[in-house]
Amino acid sequence: MQRTILVIGGTGLIGGAAALHLRSLGHAVTINGRTPTAAPALAGLDFLAGDYTRDDIGRSTLRGFDTVVFCAGQDGRRMPVGSDPAAHFHRTNIVAVPAFLAKARDAGVERCVYVGSYYPCLLSQERVDADPYLIGRQITDMEVRKLDRPGFTVCSLAAPFVMGWLEGVKVELIELIIRYLVGEIGGPGPRFIFPGGSNYMSTLSFSEAIAGAIERGEPGKEYLMGDENLSYFAFYDAVRRALGLPDPVEVRDADHPVIPNGSYMTLRGGIPAYEPDPEMVARLGYRRHDFLREVADMIPKYARELGIVIPA
Repeated sequence: MQRTILVIGGTGLIGGAAALHLRSLGHAVTINGRTPTAAPALAGLDFLAGDYTRDDIGRSTLRGFDTVVFCAGQDGRRMPVGSDPAAHFHRTNIVAVPAFLAKARDAGVERCVYVGSYYPCLLSQERVDADPYLIGRQITDMEVRKLDRPGFTVCSLAAPFVMGWLEGVKVELIELIIRYLVGEIGGPGPRFIFPGGSNYMSTLSFSEAIAGAIERGEPGKEYLMGDENLSYFAFYDAVRRALGLPDPVEVRDADHPVIPNGSYMTLRGGIPAYEPDPEMVARLGYRRHDFLREVADMIPKYARELGIVIPA
């Protein structure tokens, strides 16, 4: 069945990769963002300008779609300087996301896949409650899934680290890591990362999961997504190898010169290792053990975009 799909946040890495994958399956796909993207990878996709936090996408526009994939949750990178974090995340996540998706439902959209976060699923509730971003993500996910009803099927995908490459789409964390490992930033001395680890997925695996969730996602269900458990060392070392760098990365329990200790991108100490539910993997139909392949493929491409020459 061909669907007409709107990808909110479709100019970013996860949304853009999902949009391209869904188009490859024969769906009619439109990407949304606040401003048009100049990324060559996304040039062939229809674009809808709008900001869900400003409620400027009208119901009449939404009537043109039967499916919404929501990939645009707010984090601290877009919080205005001096803002109160609790107030910001309450407005932009807890209030704005369910309100937008309720409008989509009332406009006749039939299915929604919401991309959430794995942090509230894996960290202690005490830690989640103490952090405005984390509790905001948790409550938003719950409120979105409450919108599910006959005629409007909603499920959520709690995303781990999802990485990949799309030509022209900037991913700040990956660029920082590359520039740090080659010595452009971070000062002199051996390259290191602090202890910990995470679960990682490629954009291809995650896009396949989104496509599966559109067709077979269970009403009101939250899925804890995942593929490969890696230590931060293992991830950094895979990046190092892809860059052709000879010196190994060290593990050091110290403040990092580039990655903040409390960054949501790389929590110092890491996330507990876990395996995705095999029944979920089968239902959503995504490939496993794809992340290290993605690292080896994407890092040289990011390096070329940054003007970094990889040794032959």
